[in-house]
Amino acid sequence: MTKPSKTPAAEFEISLDLVARLIASQHPDLSPLALTFEASGWDNVMYRLGDQLAVRLPRRTLGAQFIQSEQTWLPTLATRLPLLTPAPVRQGVPDLGYPWTWSIVPWLEGRTADLDPPDAEQGAVLAAFFRALHHPAPPDAPSNPMRGVPLASRREMFNTQLNFLRSRTDLINDRAMAIWEAGVAAPMDLQGLWIHGDPHPRNVLVRDGRLAAFIDWGDMARGDPATDLSAVWMLLEDPTARRAAMEAYGASTATWARARGWAMYYVVVLLAAGLADDPRMTRIAEKTLARLLSPPESGL
Repeated sequence: MTKPSKTPAAEFEISLDLVARLIASQHPDLSPLALTFEASGWDNVMYRLGDQLAVRLPRRTLGAQFIQSEQTWLPTLATRLPLLTPAPVRQGVPDLGYPWTWSIVPWLEGRTADLDPPDAEQGAVLAAFFRALHHPAPPDAPSNPMRGVPLASRREMFNTQLNFLRSRTDLINDRAMAIWEAGVAAPMDLQGLWIHGDPHPRNVLVRDGRLAAFIDWGDMARGDPATDLSAVWMLLEDPTARRAAMEAYGASTATWARARGWAMYYVVVLLAAGLADDPRMTRIAEKTLARLLSPPESGL
């Protein structure tokens, strides 16, 4: 039976005591600040450090690679973006048996967008953020084999997750598949631009209905911005907001077709992950699919 994507096992167990000792060893001036566990994701764990900081530590080798990308590129990139980012303010090194580089970042206030969706007028704000981000990346910017690439290169992963889903749900119907296939067929007319790479709602913070921050930049890369534009359907409930975002961004018909295809890719991957072990991902996928299929503006 096809196995779904599910939360990977940690390759190194990280305890509050270990984090406290790492801070005391490498950043002793911060050691008096209160330290509390905040969250654990696929690649990293996070601890809150006082009122204004957080500590991000990889829990597996892939996460360590992502942290290094954030440390190298995000401090410079963040200066031109209109929304907040957790650009590292300090770095940690392997120590006390812990094997990887780690970061101290600003603590950003807000709730993730799956729990607190942005208001309808935030469509133009989302477009402005992506327009500021999607500039040519230098040749030595990170590449990402899973994001910013031609959608056709993700077909095997898409089909693997789809096969898992078809034994459990009939949500992915012919209309949904047509959106995916149109995205695969659309020409690549934009590439080599900076992208966030993983703009699903749990990586976006909202305060009082307004977009506040994009977090978790581990997938940042040089590639096709259509990957990021999939967020139009993942974040914006109101079709008027989605249309405003599309018009404000000003991309071609081909780019929007690829963006819809990427949104459908996220639907399948997140729905499979949700059915495996993460119900929040299921809800994100179901809402995104409903928006992609909603008449009369199917695709908007």
